[in-house]
Amino acid sequence: MNICASPLAEHPNPPPHAFALPVRTTRRRTLAVGLIGPGRVGGALLEQLRTAQPRLARDHALDLKLCGVVARQRMWLDCDDAELNGRHAGAQTWRPSDLDAFAAHVHGAGDRHALLVDCSASETVAAHYPRWLAAGLHVVTPNKLAGSGPLERWRAIRSACTGGARFRYEATVCAGLPVVQTLRDLLDTGDELLAVDGMFSGTLAWLCNRHDGQQPFSALVREAHALGYTEPDPREDLSGLDVARKLVILAREAGWPLSMEQVAVESLVPLTLAALPADAFMQRLDELDAPLAAKLAEARARGGVLRHVASLDRRGRASVRLEVLPDAHPFAHTRLTDNVVQFRTRRYCDNPLLVQGPGAGPEVTAAGVFADLLRIAESLEPRA
Repeated sequence: MNICASPLAEHPNPPPHAFALPVRTTRRRTLAVGLIGPGRVGGALLEQLRTAQPRLARDHALDLKLCGVVARQRMWLDCDDAELNGRHAGAQTWRPSDLDAFAAHVHGAGDRHALLVDCSASETVAAHYPRWLAAGLHVVTPNKLAGSGPLERWRAIRSACTGGARFRYEATVCAGLPVVQTLRDLLDTGDELLAVDGMFSGTLAWLCNRHDGQQPFSALVREAHALGYTEPDPREDLSGLDVARKLVILAREAGWPLSMEQVAVESLVPLTLAALPADAFMQRLDELDAPLAAKLAEARARGGVLRHVASLDRRGRASVRLEVLPDAHPFAHTRLTDNVVQFRTRRYCDNPLLVQGPGAGPEVTAAGVFADLLRIAESLEPRA
């Protein structure tokens, strides 16, 4: 969503897969794009951009120009060897990465629309956002560190947008699901957020759905790790910190100055395992089995189910923990890696508003990023 222009200037948006720019126009627009972090999500986004470029140029008079890619140690700029690129279908010349030089290259002389996509998970990159936005560069990201990091930096990012650059971050919460935009639409039309509850982790949703006592919990974690559902170190999922970041982002969207230190997080990782090297932790995964088996037994004794839930109430109290929910609860019937978010507002008080769907995976996350990019592109004026 866009925090840098009048929120009412944008119409409520459909999910990313349904989003479309206005059909056929003779007013051509060019958007220079630079990508930071060509990993799983960044790689999926590059493929989506490549596939969509001809259609967007033909049907919507939008030229997306990929100007460069930055990895952790190297970067490629489209000026490095244009002839080689043309003759060998994108052969690239790489140079040492330099974020300032990269941003300056994408921005050009300031006479074109330019946008940076940050698909990294880097604090260093997020720290550059205020300066990039102040210089007129649009920024789109699934990187949660800007929205959930130091409150002063978040305020600096918002202040930097006053010059017209836009900052969108839908994919920081529940990948491609329209969660941030839904909340923004409620607030912009005069509603008031009273509380939000959600299952914000596709990994933990999958583990809870599969944890039926037939296999030890550790076996399910190993399976999820092998399938690529978890982070390389599963503790990043099991700790609940990633979920807490998403809750902080939604709280700040509603104008509540919540910080990570204020979220009560109950980790699934015992303290004895928290500081181990990743390999040693994986070898001792079995130590999770007894506590999780006890939790499952408690849920069954109470006629409920186990779900990993984040909550924020009207007093600003925030928590992330494994809960026993009654079988009639809407969160009890999620499937696979489903994320679900429940907004309780002044309008949706007795019957809360739910947003639910797959909330994990590089393709759906990249689609959420791409949709943000297109929403910015929709607002651009043609430039010579």
